[in-house]
Amino acid sequence: MAAQLFTLLGVVAGALASYLATSAAERARYKRQMATRWDERRLQTYIEFSTCVKDISANASRAREADDEASRDAFVEAMELAELQRTAHFEKLMLLASTPAIDVTHTVNQLIWREEIATRKGEVLDDPGLVEALNAFYAAARRDLGLDASTPVLS
Repeated sequence: MAAQLFTLLGVVAGALASYLATSAAERARYKRQMATRWDERRLQTYIEFSTCVKDISANASRAREADDEASRDAFVEAMELAELQRTAHFEKLMLLASTPAIDVTHTVNQLIWREEIATRKGEVLDDPGLVEALNAFYAAARRDLGLDASTPVLS
């Protein structure tokens, strides 16, 4: 009878160990899946935001260089549409990004707004430092995604 009891205890201990090991492995797998899912969303949001900023800047530049009023108005309208998209992507960034990335994003926002205002007024724009701010944004985004942040993207 004692031998059967030891055998039964061994089976129960083995089952418990198997359950605990499987549970731990499943929890780790779930955490990896969630981290990957959020990283993918963060990456997409970073790409969308920076694309809108570049669209705004490119259209602002084209508007300032336009030869006629109709072309200028078309570029300003494209700039304003990109601004609406940038605002939506910024809201996603506020939810998904790390604090350092958000801080740099605020700088990018201020510089792009300055460029938009100058364009609407028809003023000549001094170098607003947008390229440097975008490089800092990309570096913060890469750090947030766990990538090497040392290489500047734009020059």
